[in-house]
Amino acid sequence: MREIVTTKDAPGPTRMYSQGVKAGNFVFTSGQVGFIPGTTKLVDQTLEGQAHQTLNNIKAIFAAAGATLDDVVKVLVFLKDMKDFGKFNDIYCEFFPSNPPARSCVEAKMASEDILVEIEAIAYVKE
Repeated sequence: MREIVTTKDAPGPTRMYSQGVKAGNFVFTSGQVGFIPGTTKLVDQTLEGQAHQTLNNIKAIFAAAGATLDDVVKVLVFLKDMKDFGKFNDIYCEFFPSNPPARSCVEAKMASEDILVEIEAIAYVKE
């Protein structure tokens, strides 16, 4: 069973992709950035602001699928500059304070110069 997940509480797709997909007990998000929900505008030009907004966008997509951040089993983080890892990690720990999911973090060239972080995540929801 495959179900497309959508919510107005996170930015809508700007291309041909879904905010999220629920497949069986798993929920997958597309890569999310720090866009303000309902827009394609970044919340601000700081790593801190974009990281908070990106994680809140992911949280909203999971909520629309009946999941929470406690259900997250894997996170993939793309940072524009790995020098921001420490700042990012502090914010990440606010969202995953205990029993954190598996995570990868890589430095990547972003689709726009202004995007500092992109995150995708996978959750497992018990029925």
